[in-house]
Amino acid sequence: MNLDDIRRQIDTIDQDLLDLLSRRADLVHEVGVVKKRDGLQIYAPEREEALLRRLIEMNKGRLPEKSIRAIYREIMSAALALEDDLTIAYLGPEGTWTHQAAIKKFGHSVNYSAQPNFSDVFDQVARRAANYGVVPIENSTEGAVSHTLDLFVDSPLHICAQILLRIENGLMAAIPREQIKTLYSHPQVFGQCRAWILRNFPNADLVEVSSTTKAAQIAKDQAAQGAAALGGPLAAEMYGLTLLEESIQDRATNTTRFLVIGEKPCPPTGNDRTSILFAIHDRPGSLVKALQAFDQFHINMSKIESRPSKRKDWEYIFYVDLAGHCDDTKVSEALEELGNHCSLVKLLGSYPDAGE
Repeated sequence: MNLDDIRRQIDTIDQDLLDLLSRRADLVHEVGVVKKRDGLQIYAPEREEALLRRLIEMNKGRLPEKSIRAIYREIMSAALALEDDLTIAYLGPEGTWTHQAAIKKFGHSVNYSAQPNFSDVFDQVARRAANYGVVPIENSTEGAVSHTLDLFVDSPLHICAQILLRIENGLMAAIPREQIKTLYSHPQVFGQCRAWILRNFPNADLVEVSSTTKAAQIAKDQAAQGAAALGGPLAAEMYGLTLLEESIQDRATNTTRFLVIGEKPCPPTGNDRTSILFAIHDRPGSLVKALQAFDQFHINMSKIESRPSKRKDWEYIFYVDLAGHCDDTKVSEALEELGNHCSLVKLLGSYPDAGE
């Protein structure tokens, strides 16, 4: 078979793919009509993850799992746009890691709304100016994002999905490496690249800014003064900077976990995580007794963080991630027992324990 014959076959397959995608789009439109009629939420993370797993199991060809997920991410993004004019609020500005995480989860076909701070993301979703929000919750190198944790105390919103994004920071500038005097970046990025900075730019001034996108803008505008930035490739592309060195984070597996927040809870999928917060009574042994509730019902606790309650001095709120869904019998019973030892127990959400 010659090259022309192969290309003709590809053209025929492309036409077939377009026809099938059009038929799928018609069915998706009908799904949207039914969901609106029945008052169901448009985005269903439990359905999404189940579909991706099924497709990966069905796949017998050359395409790896990563490619299947990427292709269907955009197909599902187009479907969401057809079902409703979906808007996703995220911690901006455009080009940040949070923006990239949102695109990884929702694709390019939906609308995105960059917000200046964490509270505005929550506020946009609570006021229904956005359907969902995306915020960072923790980094594998630098730990928890305290601003996000604090906002859950008074928020009515639920966690309905999570996103795991590999963070690969780079050195970007509009000047040669030897002319760099000042490095700009977000404080989390400086923490993730601490050892690299000490090895390569021990005498450079480090200036913290609100985002890696802002850092890239400063590196462009103040190049003559020796400015450079640390951040992702999307920020470098946006401002026409050269990536002088890639993957400079101290840990090769540096990953940030993001949360998708919305109005409605997520039903069980069979592989779920539950996030809660609780406050204990100010009595000896209260924390031990509270945590024993999880041991009693054999519930794996994968994460615990404490934060000042900001209501009373030396009072703390604990944030916990558990294996399982709140509708699971053991998890439900453990949460009921937990309530016997706490002044506050709040369910933040149960959602698929997957992040691609």
